Amino acid sequence: MTESPLHIAVIAGSVRDQRMSRSVAEWASFRAAGAGSPDGSSDGAPKVEVDLIDCAEADLPDDGGLRPGGSAASPIAARLETADAFVIVTPEYNHSYPAGLKRLIDWHYREWMFKPATILPYGVQAGLLAAEHLRGVFAELHVVTTRRIVGLTRPWEHLGPVGFTPPAPVEEAFDAALRELTWWATTLRTARRDRPYAG
Repeated sequence: MTESPLHIAVIAGSVRDQRMSRSVAEWASFRAAGAGSPDGSSDGAPKVEVDLIDCAEADLPDDGGLRPGGSAASPIAARLETADAFVIVTPEYNHSYPAGLKRLIDWHYREWMFKPATILPYGVQAGLLAAEHLRGVFAELHVVTTRRIVGLTRPWEHLGPVGFTPPAPVEEAFDAALRELTWWATTLRTARRDRPYAG
C-alpha cells in the first residue's frame, strides 16, 4: 500500500524589504520536493509535497488576542496543521531570529505539536545563534528539531538571476538534513496516528 504524501511546510522567516529568506526558501522548497520518492513507493520513501509559507504574507491577527496553549485560528493555521514537518528559513538578527517569525510561531500551538523541524539559518556568521534560540522555543511546543542544520554564510553572495544557487557541498549537506527530516516526519506521523500522546 502506498503511503500518503508527506507534507513539508517551508517557512520564510523574514519580513524585511530586500530580504534573502524568500529566495532561500524557494531553493529549500525545490530541494525538499525532491527529498521523497517520485511515486511514494520506491525504497520505502513517501512522496513529498511542499507548501511555502512566507511570514511577510501571513496576515496574523492582532497580538492582543494571543492566548496560552493556542489562540483563535489564524489564516495559515490549517496549512501548519496539514504539515508533517517544517523547514524554518531564518536570518540571524542581533544574535537571534526575527520578531515576525516569533509571532508566527506564537500564534499557533497544536499545529506544531509532535512534528519535526529542520532549521536553515543564514547570516554573516551562518545564523547559528538564531538556530540555537529556535531549538529552545520549539522544544516547548513539542517539536523535534533535527540534529543536522545547514548554516548559510553570506548567502547573498550566491544570489543570481535565477535565485539562490549555493555551492554543491551546501546542497549535499541540506539534502542530508532533509533525509533526517523525512525520517522523523514519517516516524512521528505514524506515532500521532497510532499512539497519540496522552500526557
